[in-house]
Amino acid sequence: MTAPPSVTSVTSTAPPPGLRDFYENPAVPVASGTPRALRQARVLAAALAGTPGATVLDIGCGDGTSAATAAPLLRGHRIVGVDWSQDALARARTRLPSVVRGELAGGGLPLRTGCADAVLFSEVIEHLVDPDAALDEIRRVLRPGGHLMLSTPNLAAWYNRGLLLAGVQPVFSEVSLRGIHGRPGSEVVGHLRLYTARALRGFVAASGFEVVRLTGAPFHGVPRVLRPLDQLACARPSLASILLLHARRT
Repeated sequence: MTAPPSVTSVTSTAPPPGLRDFYENPAVPVASGTPRALRQARVLAAALAGTPGATVLDIGCGDGTSAATAAPLLRGHRIVGVDWSQDALARARTRLPSVVRGELAGGGLPLRTGCADAVLFSEVIEHLVDPDAALDEIRRVLRPGGHLMLSTPNLAAWYNRGLLLAGVQPVFSEVSLRGIHGRPGSEVVGHLRLYTARALRGFVAASGFEVVRLTGAPFHGVPRVLRPLDQLACARPSLASILLLHARRT
């Protein structure tokens, strides 16, 4: 296994026990859809075209499925999976050549400043208690001009607009870690925050990044009969299921 770009261990503040127990549960889904991973990888591959042998951190890598899906499009670059869930990392090691355990909360990641050319941050920010500190830490580990590829569910997805008008809890939102209440779906995945396209742009820009592009991606959980509509919605990011944001550290 290739050694991760780690130079120092930093003590970090642990999430509340309930959240830690929730995310260490092997039954909690830690992988997201292939279409989103491929779209992100294509954008990142183009951004890194002039940076051979780049170091890419997949922060919140989960079981490594997303990074492994992206790897064929990022040949020649080094992908390092980062997560704090021991169970997720155990699975990620079967898919990725290099992984490191680390947390964004509190003290930060055990990685040196400016060690990464790019960060994949896929379906993570919606799970965080303190997203401000997370983006500060991502900015620290990125070199100047480094790339951030962030994805997150869209609160204002086309179907959520209709659900809200009908008085139904939006898809992706959760009111409990113990069960689903008032919305379609059955999986509890621990979403704490949700963003619209406008909110995500503003938040990332205010955190010291230049937003290069915001696009949309489909959601693998959309019923099959509605997937053509979900694909069409990707043409207008404000309506898409998933928001894909490419930004650079200023």
